[in-house]
Amino acid sequence: MLSLVPTMGEDRVDMSEKYARVKHHGTAFAAIVHDDMVELFEEGEPLTRGTAVGSVPVAQVQWLSPVQPRTILCVGRNYRAHAAELHNPVPLEPLFFLKPTSALVGHQDVILRPTWVGRVDYEGELVLVLGKTVRHVTSTQEALDAIFGLTIGNDVTARDLQRSDGQWTRAKGFDTFAPVGPWIVRDNQSQSRRITTRVNGVIRQDGSTDDLIFSCDRLIMEASRFMTLYPGDLIFTGTPAGIGPVESGDEVDISIQGIGTLSNCVKNGD
Repeated sequence: MLSLVPTMGEDRVDMSEKYARVKHHGTAFAAIVHDDMVELFEEGEPLTRGTAVGSVPVAQVQWLSPVQPRTILCVGRNYRAHAAELHNPVPLEPLFFLKPTSALVGHQDVILRPTWVGRVDYEGELVLVLGKTVRHVTSTQEALDAIFGLTIGNDVTARDLQRSDGQWTRAKGFDTFAPVGPWIVRDNQSQSRRITTRVNGVIRQDGSTDDLIFSCDRLIMEASRFMTLYPGDLIFTGTPAGIGPVESGDEVDISIQGIGTLSNCVKNGD
């Protein structure tokens, strides 16, 4: 039996609310986070949650990836300074690639660093969460209307494999290489959000979404030209300059203004 306090009110949508997926006593719930309490819902997805069943303290839940997407779409070299630090040209069009859904983990989960791949890097990113099915989006307003909310991601990358393979599936696709969370903020405005990545408390990345080469609405328009985007799909929008390696035992904290902080520790794995 769940040990719940009474529910905190009717199902509602508020731009300040934080939507999540959590586990409590082994059961997955959709959730809304209210300061130090988490309101639980019968359905396991924030976009389609059912009846509220009660609330528990934040300390009693395990964070899951806030959605279960069909597709994790990512964008490479979407900040000029990041392209420069890797000695790459700035792309003329968005450089899209995919991560497998098996790479997803949540806030406070472990990033498993394969010991045989050489350098493994963090990449802190703003992540868009789609709220509707779209194809052939042609206007900024239509693109913005397709966004359910914003969250935080870490595009973990096996850098040596990225260079040697040419294409990025293996380098970006290891299990645990897509931490996302801890929740979704119900907003579609991505401008002027500061992104900072700390490793063991030291700032390594400090950028702003104002430096994006391709805006978030442009990314949705361009992606929808060649693929259907579905509710819950994720778009990693690119990382600022300052990427660097992580080792076993490191703690990576990625903060985005107005959203929160995604934290994961790194351990050696297969």
